[in-house]
Amino acid sequence: MDFPEEFFGNDNESEEKELYERIQKFKELIARGEIYSNIEAIEDLIHSCLELDYNYEGLVLINALMEISQYNSEYWYLKGSFLSNLLKFEEAYDCLNTSLSLNPFDIETLLSKAHVEDNLNLTEDAIVTLNKALEIDPGNEEVYFNLASIYERDGDYETAITNFNQAINLDNEFSEAFYELGYCHEMLDDFDNALKAYDKYLEIEPYSSSGWYNRGIVLIRDGKYEKALDSFDLAIAIREDFANAWFNKGIALANLSRLAEALLAFKNAALLDKNDEAIFFNIGQVYEDMEDLQNAIKNYTIAISLDSNYYEAYLARGYCYDEVGKFHLALKDFNKAISITNDSVEAWGAKADLEYSIGNLKESVESYNKAITYDPDNFEIRYKLAETYMELAQWLESKQEFEECIRLSPDDANSYYGKAKVSFILLQTQEAISSLKTAFSLDPKKKDEFTKEYPEVKSSKLFKKLLEDF
Repeated sequence: MDFPEEFFGNDNESEEKELYERIQKFKELIARGEIYSNIEAIEDLIHSCLELDYNYEGLVLINALMEISQYNSEYWYLKGSFLSNLLKFEEAYDCLNTSLSLNPFDIETLLSKAHVEDNLNLTEDAIVTLNKALEIDPGNEEVYFNLASIYERDGDYETAITNFNQAINLDNEFSEAFYELGYCHEMLDDFDNALKAYDKYLEIEPYSSSGWYNRGIVLIRDGKYEKALDSFDLAIAIREDFANAWFNKGIALANLSRLAEALLAFKNAALLDKNDEAIFFNIGQVYEDMEDLQNAIKNYTIAISLDSNYYEAYLARGYCYDEVGKFHLALKDFNKAISITNDSVEAWGAKADLEYSIGNLKESVESYNKAITYDPDNFEIRYKLAETYMELAQWLESKQEFEECIRLSPDDANSYYGKAKVSFILLQTQEAISSLKTAFSLDPKKKDEFTKEYPEVKSSKLFKKLLEDF
């Protein structure tokens, strides 16, 4: 059998070449029928194959041994392990059950069986198998770890935490358990305990780039951006080509308004991963914050070229086009964003704002109403809709929307003031005066605004008295 060059790897090339030569040697011995005198050596070789993932070769060797010993539980376990590594889970399951029928108390076999059951989507069976292992060996930290890993994957983080802690109580140097424990606490937004777990993991594994990276992510989520930078810098120092660490360093810097440094970090991430649309989107965001809209548009366009359904990029590019006066392109991007996720209040609102600004008031009303369909309690959208109705002289609709605004924000003077103006037009004088009084009470500056908008009221005794009261 010819092996490709990468078969030998780079780190353990001499060890793997030696293993390859031993495999060839024992295949020849087996072919000559010299298996009995070399059983122990072949067993050692099989274990080496399992350790270094030479699964096909190990399977050939274990099958040879099983021809002369069909009732050896370890052989069935080893065959099941090779088959599992080759993703042949159903065959592996049968082998491991046979092994357990011969030796029902073997913990390694139970662990392997649980792993196979989990991969066959027999999750409950896997949990039963692991609990059986605990009955046999209640002090086995690997069993608790595997049990916790199932709960973690299924999103039951609290039960996973309980079992990871059991594993750690049995082995306080169990680095993987601390690592996963940190992740579970993070998923529950328990950032303090997540950091404690990652810190313990990093005491054991100080040169783990992923450990420092995860610690940085927790600090970002907790809003501690300066501290997050230290963690990302350590992750990058250990592994310079860590694109995600560069990316999240950029996120932390951007949140600290250190935009030039953030831009450099994002660009380093882009050099390492040219196909990650999120990197270019964030480069666009930084340029937009720096008011360099042309470069922002350029990078949003790259993000869209990498993901044609990148809703946020279309929306952001649309805002930039709007800012530079390219209204047709802005409207096109907002419509595209809406086509990707029809229920986006932000996209419908952006489209409505643009339509309003270019004088398409009727279209703007339609878009504001569409936004309200998805978020009925959006005060800002309803207020804009009320004002747009007013400009269209749709007084009843405008008054209704101002009343909705008052319902949503009872202390907003502008809503009462808007309702007052519409009520005057509708000749609902008492209601108008009542709304005006409330507006003046909430914001006395509204009195000056009113006299500027309606200078003729100075000659009205009623309004003079109203104004004097505030």
